Amino acid sequence: MKIEFEKVGTTPKPFKVEFEGAKLEGNLYKSGYHRVVLEGKLSGNIKLDCDRCGSPFDYPLENFLKLTISDQPVEDKDDLDIIEFLDGRIDLSYILESEINALRGSYHYCAKCSNSDEMFEAEF
Repeated sequence: MKIEFEKVGTTPKPFKVEFEGAKLEGNLYKSGYHRVVLEGKLSGNIKLDCDRCGSPFDYPLENFLKLTISDQPVEDKDDLDIIEFLDGRIDLSYILESEINALRGSYHYCAKCSNSDEMFEAEF
């Protein structure tokens, strides 16, 4: 789902986008001439593989996001929650997929492995 940057005003504009069992819904509003704020809730479930045993499991999502979106390059090294869309369109599907991929890049254990005190060593 893409929204034209210039169509977002100071009044919050609601949105909702879904991808692979995950849902991002919230509001977009302009906070400056070249800045839009995304405030939303990430919910649903995604499939992950346990980093210990390799079994797939459902991972519940329950995160709140507050991101700044800009339509021009930003040189601010203090704020890492800025996303640039230089073509003038905000791609909400891209933001949702990026959040899911960031979660997949972390270590996650299934319920069986996270509750286990047993030492784990596998030889191949």
